[in-house]
Amino acid sequence: MSITTVEALRRAYRTGWRTPADVIDELIRAAESHAAWNVWITPPSWERIEPYLEALREDEMDQKPLWGIPFAVKDNIDVAGMLTTAACPAFAYKAPAHAAVVERLVRAGAIPVGKTNLDQFATGLIGTRSPYGEVANARNPEWVSGGSSSGSAVAVALGMVPFALGTDTAGSGRVPAALNGVIGYKPRVGGWPNEGVVPACRTLDCVSVFTRSVADAAMVQAVIAPATAAQGGPDRAVVPKTLGAWFGSKADAYRNAWARALSKLEEAGVAVVEMDLPELDEASAMLYEGPWIAERWASLGAFVEAHPDDVLPVTRAILESGRDRLASDLFRAQHRLLDLRRSVEEKLRGALLLMPTVGGTWTRDEARHDPFGTNRALGAYTQHANLLHLAGLSLPCGEVDREMPFGVTLYVPGQREAELLSAARWWVDPDEDVATREDEIELLAVCGLHMRGMPLNHELVDLGGEFVCVSRTAPLYRLYLLDTEPVKPGLVRADGGAEVELELWKLPRRAWPAFMQRVRHPLALGKILLSDGREVMGFVCEAGAQRREDITPYGGFRAWCERGRMVIS
Repeated sequence: MSITTVEALRRAYRTGWRTPADVIDELIRAAESHAAWNVWITPPSWERIEPYLEALREDEMDQKPLWGIPFAVKDNIDVAGMLTTAACPAFAYKAPAHAAVVERLVRAGAIPVGKTNLDQFATGLIGTRSPYGEVANARNPEWVSGGSSSGSAVAVALGMVPFALGTDTAGSGRVPAALNGVIGYKPRVGGWPNEGVVPACRTLDCVSVFTRSVADAAMVQAVIAPATAAQGGPDRAVVPKTLGAWFGSKADAYRNAWARALSKLEEAGVAVVEMDLPELDEASAMLYEGPWIAERWASLGAFVEAHPDDVLPVTRAILESGRDRLASDLFRAQHRLLDLRRSVEEKLRGALLLMPTVGGTWTRDEARHDPFGTNRALGAYTQHANLLHLAGLSLPCGEVDREMPFGVTLYVPGQREAELLSAARWWVDPDEDVATREDEIELLAVCGLHMRGMPLNHELVDLGGEFVCVSRTAPLYRLYLLDTEPVKPGLVRADGGAEVELELWKLPRRAWPAFMQRVRHPLALGKILLSDGREVMGFVCEAGAQRREDITPYGGFRAWCERGRMVIS
């Protein structure tokens, strides 16, 4: 979508520049054009969304903070009338009512548009454990998206929706946020209601949210569970003295990105304090190596035993590992955990805990070959949080390299969760769209059917393209009408050239792979020299293409059309 934050959409509605129906139309097309990313289990459709649009009243726009705002819902959270599958077709049921969190958002005017893909039964941090397809990374489809809230994170990163609900037990609301360059906010355990959510570990599960701005995360928090305003905030960042979980082919790049993040914080005048924190690793080990795995079996074991062939082998193996745990092990772990929580709370008095969200990443092929090891590595810096009753906020913080964003997570004890969103100012402006920064945008020149009002313009808009201005080429080009159906122009660099009118569009770097797949012979993408001396990427034509007519004298394709040569539709 061309508008990607809640506040930007609200401004567009107030001015009449956009209507909710316009936005939904863009969203549906964007979902269709990104089908290869496997974001959706129940994709957006007019049939399901129209009743919500009809219920909107314009006179309530200022009373309802999320009026007309579309959002996606992880498919282990109920939306009335839609199937809830938890990424297991045999488990599917039609939800009789909204989950409590969805109900509160709908009452505030928001529109649930569809259900997103996930690691089956929210068991995984990898994004590849779904019979509905592996969810591809928003930046580079060859890499994992992270999970288990994979579809929700990617839907936000690709600009389909301003926010999306996920769940988070071991990092599922933070890991995919970091890997796709968006914000992931996980409130304290019990902070948001879990009614209508398929449980993973019922005593630890949190509903979470993905957004593109801190302000949007704060808005969703205010609607679902208004928090008491923070009284002050942390005055320093505590970081673990030892961080050893760097992994994968990008391990060194991740370690360097972490060093840059710390330098950025110190340059901003924030004190960074190294501290021994063995409590984190000890708590993390309890989640899957300790008795809490039995809670997953308690929730889902009966279904697994009745439908063993309907559960993915990797998911079934994890769940079955909780079958024979002893109650005495659980009580011993609970008693120890109380000591760990008290210790961490004391160490974080007046401070927040800062960690990388992940210490590396994997290609999807690597995840297929080692589903357990790759998943375990991704949770090294996240699995402690819910057991220690910490609230967490994952923020983009620069890049690992050109194809991968870097993320850090801020943690505070749950009772201080209101401090998280205010502390985010150390890294980002609260209103900034963190997923589309200027250094991640490139200009694209179009001179034919992708211009405004032309039949293929929606392809640019669906991928987050924004019109910049009308411009002209240097006097080095000829514009020919090509022998194609539909008729289209081709720009060729040639002797005796002239200036040709075109349009410049901003296109997020992450959208270029998808856009390039749509470029068809005899057109290609190449460098175009503009009349002001800049060189940008744009549509050019292969020299040997079949041509009908030289339309350079008209000055551009639009002028040719306006002379009655072609009806624009």
